[in-house]
Amino acid sequence: MTLKIHEIFYSIQGESSRIGMPTVFVRLTGCPMRCVYCDTAYAFSGGSNIEITDILAKVAEFSTRYVTVTGGEPLAQKDCHVLLKALCDAGYSVSLETGGAINTSAVDSRVSVILDVKTPDSGEAEKNLWGNLAHLKKTDEVKFVLCSRADYDWAKQILASHRIADQCPVLFSPVYSQVNPTALAEWILADKLPVRMQVQLHKILWGERPGV
Repeated sequence: MTLKIHEIFYSIQGESSRIGMPTVFVRLTGCPMRCVYCDTAYAFSGGSNIEITDILAKVAEFSTRYVTVTGGEPLAQKDCHVLLKALCDAGYSVSLETGGAINTSAVDSRVSVILDVKTPDSGEAEKNLWGNLAHLKKTDEVKFVLCSRADYDWAKQILASHRIADQCPVLFSPVYSQVNPTALAEWILADKLPVRMQVQLHKILWGERPGV
């Protein structure tokens, strides 16, 4: 069984509650969305078909317990579920970064799903599959990537109407070089929101480039 893989690399996790942890990233090729701020458009195509057993062998070379499966949109390849299960069976702590347009109900329960809710200014909000919120576990996280103050106000309303923070941690992240992180921090404090603000640590360390 194979998956189309764009890259497998070892880096510092720059997002989520695992920020700062040495992590192996398995980036799958392809994505059905075209967010205006996308920083991984290079993974829309290309890559190589790799056997799942070979993916696990490559991951094992780095001697870390943390693995993030990402994209593109990893769930766009249906056999991603097989990879997630195999990684969990091998004893890794696995997180999945998904754009929220594909049903997550079949994801292995041992996986921490990082569910990205698309905001209006992303250009892809109409693709949000709201039913995914019903599948959230305490070990999952919901992320809002914010392009503007209008996005922030929209996300604040979604947070309240769906009571997301009662289900799992919530992340508010500014689009790199577009929303002032200090301003976002002040908005969150002023509104006393039950969210974790995050900036993309890997971009602070290495800038915007593949393989980090």
